[in-house]
Amino acid sequence: MADILVLYYSRTGATADMARHVSRGVEAVSGANAVVRTVPPVAPEWQEVASPVPDEGAPFAVVEELEQCHGLILGSPTRFGNMAAPLKYFLDTTTSIWLSGSLAGKPAGVFTSTGSLHGGQESTLLTMMVPLLHHGMYIVGVPYTEPALSKTTTGGTPYGPSHLAGTASNRPVSDEERQLCSALGRRVGELGVQLYGASAP
Repeated sequence: MADILVLYYSRTGATADMARHVSRGVEAVSGANAVVRTVPPVAPEWQEVASPVPDEGAPFAVVEELEQCHGLILGSPTRFGNMAAPLKYFLDTTTSIWLSGSLAGKPAGVFTSTGSLHGGQESTLLTMMVPLLHHGMYIVGVPYTEPALSKTTTGGTPYGPSHLAGTASNRPVSDEERQLCSALGRRVGELGVQLYGASAP
């Protein structure tokens, strides 16, 4: 099986919901398996330290899981046009993987959720790609051959799925947004299977 790591941070649940739809896309590919993980929040020293195991939802990721995966899909809410600090903090701990080249040649994709339609969806997706490029990964987007990309009136970009959660973070993921999440998962899963079957250890 090609293990595709779906790694996300979610504060209000919208990005976690997108991760579920991305994972379903991965699981729809014969020979692909979705491994869903999250990252803990970060906080100043004076705040309470988070439990090493989340109370609910996906388990926290460990760096070794990036070494072992055959593909990676990152998800984050937008923070001023960039990924949220907890996901960036986790990626900043992956120097050993960069040095070993463990992620080089593996497929990767990104997705995001924002409170407003023009709240930085595309810049967040593009900046999330930068560390993946530094790791030597193959970036996978969502092509316009996916009908939902032309039909959506909320989220959705060729750089990766996006979701318009609303300022109260209470808008559900739309049908088109779900389709685009699934499409990204499927595309990364298919590439993971092809590359894993051909050359993975």
